Amino acid sequence: MSFLSTASPKLPPWKILLVDDEPDIHDITKLTLSRFRLEGRGLTFVHAYSGAEAKQVLARESDIALVFLDVVMEREDSGLEVARWMREDLDNQFTRIVLRTGQPGQAPEERVIVNYDINDYKEKTELDRTKLFTTTFAALRAYRDIMKVEEARRASQSYREGLERVIAASAHIFQQRNLKDFANGLLQQVVALLRLENSMLLRLRGATAIGGEHEYEILAQIGDDDGAILSPELLAQLDDAESNKISRIQGDIYVGYFPNASGKASLLVLKGVEEISEIDAKLLEVFCSGVAIAFDNILLTQEITDTQAELILRLGDVVESRSNEAGNHVRRMSEIVHLLATAAGMSEDETAVLRHAAPMHDIGKIATPDAVLLKPGKLDAAEWEIMKQHPAVGLSILDGSQRPILKAAAVIAHQHHEKYDGSGYPQGLKGEDIHLYARIVAVADVFDALMHKRCYKEAWPVEQVVAHLREVAGQHLDPVYVELLCKNIDKALAINERFPD
Repeated sequence: MSFLSTASPKLPPWKILLVDDEPDIHDITKLTLSRFRLEGRGLTFVHAYSGAEAKQVLARESDIALVFLDVVMEREDSGLEVARWMREDLDNQFTRIVLRTGQPGQAPEERVIVNYDINDYKEKTELDRTKLFTTTFAALRAYRDIMKVEEARRASQSYREGLERVIAASAHIFQQRNLKDFANGLLQQVVALLRLENSMLLRLRGATAIGGEHEYEILAQIGDDDGAILSPELLAQLDDAESNKISRIQGDIYVGYFPNASGKASLLVLKGVEEISEIDAKLLEVFCSGVAIAFDNILLTQEITDTQAELILRLGDVVESRSNEAGNHVRRMSEIVHLLATAAGMSEDETAVLRHAAPMHDIGKIATPDAVLLKPGKLDAAEWEIMKQHPAVGLSILDGSQRPILKAAAVIAHQHHEKYDGSGYPQGLKGEDIHLYARIVAVADVFDALMHKRCYKEAWPVEQVVAHLREVAGQHLDPVYVELLCKNIDKALAINERFPD
């Protein structure tokens, strides 16, 4: 693997704020320091002519390295008030301050120098070219050193946060979201390592995109959250890195290519990069190669989870197709159940389990005779007793598993025909004695049954469905989840449009 780097980046000039009510002082200071250089960087000047104006500039400009601050302006202590405001109200502890006065005898007390972290105090008549140069040099060098310490502190904090996320992801490796949590942790460590603000980690989807979507999946992203990061230019760079299996810098964007055994290579995008040193490049290579095995294991775990969910969904399809239900009934139910669980504030893990378990709600119908299951008219008493057996059959099929999805599916299959007022079957459970999952699934099941044509009824208009749901709330259905569905009816209808009969 090769890395292409550019020449050393050109750093911006040091930003100096001149605060003085005498325009001539601004002109003289700029002229005197016009040839100043520190580490190859010149100076750029920002001007303020009063204490109030200085506060506005400081609040707006966060990267001012040094302030030459006149003590006496609107008032005799205007400069001292700006210094106090900077350190205490603005909480700017980095910018260096040099106090200046044209009035001898106006020197601030020692406590002001100490409390407000003043670098120096000079009378204007003292500041000839040499003294102004040395004062500026000392202040900027102090600012440089302070910022290096702060940069190291921030990098260390970012590294710790990234490490904590990686540890959390590895502790919950079998959870649905662990892949992106893990990727976020890794990306934070890379950003801390290279001190960047915009980057992302992608992987190949493993198949050509359908419907105009990109064939890259964003696993983690820092900065550039406006959705425009996958520009045509960047996509071209990603395609180039993937096809040539090489990492390179183009402009200010670094694209790193890191293959793994899964065949879904990872691509690291770093924006705002002007140079990656050889040491950083090696660290990146070692770092990303080292986590490739972890990625493969996580991807394998996710593949198993996805396969399990798809098998459950297809088994639900089989049951529904046998009863002449629309094939998308279980998909709509799964999505509406997820919508209700999310709206109720359930955890991401629990909503995922519920979403995958919901398609199994009628699994017991697999044992119901066709004469009963497919009868277009009303069931007689004997037939109804046969139909009412399917929750117990569903429980017998699913009971005993220790897998979260199948455990949830067993409860749902057994209880989703219980009614909130206790008049349901098979156990006659009432209110919150009915499991939360079954109460949610019951609302989604009734909603979908009413919204779509069945062998025994036509589809109802949405207004009639909503009215009926509210009418049976507290009797057949849990009123909390009925109201949640009514509040999110637009989202439920959008699900219906995505999965039509």
